[in-house]
Amino acid sequence: MPLKILTIVGARPQFIKAAAVSRAIRETDGLSEVMIHTGQHFDPNMSDIFFEELDIRKPQHRLAVNGGGHGDMTGRMLMAIEPILVAERPDWVVVYGDTNSTLAGSLAASKLHIPVAHIEAGLRSFNRRMPEEINRVVTDHLSTLHFCPTATAVANLAAEGVTQGVHHVGDVMYDATLFAISKAERASTALSDLKLRPREYALATVHRAENTDDPRQLRAVVQFLQERAQSHPVILPLHPRTRQAASRTGVNLDHLKIIEPVGYLDMAKLLHHAVEVYTDSGGVQKEAYFHRVPCTTLRDETEWTETVTHGWNRLWKGPDRVARREIGEYGQGCAAFDIAKLLASNPAA
Repeated sequence: MPLKILTIVGARPQFIKAAAVSRAIRETDGLSEVMIHTGQHFDPNMSDIFFEELDIRKPQHRLAVNGGGHGDMTGRMLMAIEPILVAERPDWVVVYGDTNSTLAGSLAASKLHIPVAHIEAGLRSFNRRMPEEINRVVTDHLSTLHFCPTATAVANLAAEGVTQGVHHVGDVMYDATLFAISKAERASTALSDLKLRPREYALATVHRAENTDDPRQLRAVVQFLQERAQSHPVILPLHPRTRQAASRTGVNLDHLKIIEPVGYLDMAKLLHHAVEVYTDSGGVQKEAYFHRVPCTTLRDETEWTETVTHGWNRLWKGPDRVARREIGEYGQGCAAFDIAKLLASNPAA
């Protein structure tokens, strides 16, 4: 019997990473996969379109758990995930990154004594005010296998006493980007639809709670983007949380080109041809590097320190970029297959 991998996803970045790993699982002997979509991102433009564009099989289980505070959402996910794990009896539960879906999945699995494999293990911002930091720390300490994208992530785990089952595999986002670039160039009409010319616009994303939940912080971020818009148009696919926060607090989004959230191929096309990226997303920081576009991170810290030390990224209130150089430790675009092989060679703990 093949090992059954139960994958838990719920948010846009996880769909992208899972696309690469799911393809690798399908092509690896001895593995089968079942997927749970928690529903954390429920807008069709932030959910269903990714499964269609990235060749991901539709999830066998959809939970439709979204909205509410962190405790409420995580609790409802736990309640919904547990009976599925009991029924499916997987050999491994695979979780991604640092969302509430990640935390709920790792908690539910560990309490049922099902081993957890964490993709993007070991990342740290060292800011415990970020809910994502809490999610990733707890998940790492509940996991049996830790798939680290960087050597820094390996060192972070070692500093916390986690040394068993740790593998530096590179970054599955790079795998996903390589898959998407050629497909997006052929299929996406985003630039022509928006009447944009390559290297004559910037792209922004804003969604983190630290930026949306504090009216003063949101105003500061928007003002920063509006200042940049004086040099070149700033395209902002507006996250539902950011739209609601701006409306609720009266933050004016004038002088920014607001568009609806876009699918992964359109996003890849917009990223690939942007002159610069402004974002508070961890994933988009790296995607900017994979497309070789300079990035400014709209936070006071970043988990992806390599993008800063190698000159492709800077913090919005930090010093200017250093000289750019390539980042070798993200791998060669085969992280997903390395992960699948490691899962296949590790029967349930």
